[in-house]
Amino acid sequence: MIDSYRHKGMRRQLIEELQLKGINNQKVLDAFDKVPRHFFLDSSFMNQAYTNIAFQIGAGQTISHPYTVAFQTTLLGLERGHRVLEIGTGSGFQTAILCAIGARVVSIERQKELFIKAKPIITHLGYSPNLFYGDGYKGKVSYAPYDSILVTCGAPFIPQELKDQLKVGGKLVIPIGGDGKQIMTRLIKLGEDEWKTETFGDFSFVPMLKKTAK
Repeated sequence: MIDSYRHKGMRRQLIEELQLKGINNQKVLDAFDKVPRHFFLDSSFMNQAYTNIAFQIGAGQTISHPYTVAFQTTLLGLERGHRVLEIGTGSGFQTAILCAIGARVVSIERQKELFIKAKPIITHLGYSPNLFYGDGYKGKVSYAPYDSILVTCGAPFIPQELKDQLKVGGKLVIPIGGDGKQIMTRLIKLGEDEWKTETFGDFSFVPMLKKTAK
């Protein structure tokens, strides 16, 4: 895997595009500069790796638009050392972005094919998140509580297990809705049974699968 000067220049152009779209969190922009998106795509997509489009990555899943990744990450308001639960490792690109910011990441992937493929790429970049193959609806209680939880697939509802695993003061970012369109939602846990809910418009994600891993 080679990260050339050309790739780095393309990343900076993408960052400028993200800024024009309203992404101004410097931690997020710096993370996009550090993580080579083309590592997470098939070589045939190399020339399009830094355009703001999504790509198929196998198992019926996609790597999200860079803007979507940046937008969701910005909503988390991460600080170095925050413990983050990611539901849907996918290609591993979002996982690497979280790691580049300095978060301590726990990530769960339901598709075995993607779980196996993402791990060596993330390791090659020098990051060491805790990666698991399993059911994202259940979260990962053994690492809870989390400062933030990020769901990177369309959820038909908000799983209670995820709400329970969030710290008071923590943020849960989740796209809620059926196939084709979801509403980006951020829940802030104000108390054990007190929540603030905010919405940020329509997005499109692949559906969140509810099956126990075997």
